[in-house]
Amino acid sequence: MRLVYGGGAVGLMGRIAKATHEGGGEVLGIMPRFLERREITYEDVPHRMVDTMHERKHIMFEESDAFVVLPGGIGTLEEAVEMLSWKRLDLHKKPIVFLSEDGFWAPFFTLMEHTVEANLTPASFRDAVVDAKSIEECFAALGVNAPA
Repeated sequence: MRLVYGGGAVGLMGRIAKATHEGGGEVLGIMPRFLERREITYEDVPHRMVDTMHERKHIMFEESDAFVVLPGGIGTLEEAVEMLSWKRLDLHKKPIVFLSEDGFWAPFFTLMEHTVEANLTPASFRDAVVDAKSIEECFAALGVNAPA
């Protein structure tokens, strides 16, 4: 497996990249040039530098076989919703897993269920995304064993 991520060295994104790299995993960062100072590029792994957020998301999409959504803010939510929308439009069939160990994404899943009940999202879409309560459940949803 390879981690494809936003390229930063700060916050949860940076911690995941460092842990993956230090554990011997392959990592690819995708960093918009205008965020270099804010998110600080993690220099120990390869990066592709791009001009826009749209380029970043497109390359991350193309380079990924699955999407794991960790707790995050509005940027994380925006990226996840775009992947869900593309899946709904049959633009991809890649797994989407939200890792919600402490119920972080529960309000989001409540909202998604609300859209299903309001007949704005088909009930079949419930199967398009996984709400994983543990890292083991996350990896199982991806069809792989969790690293030891």
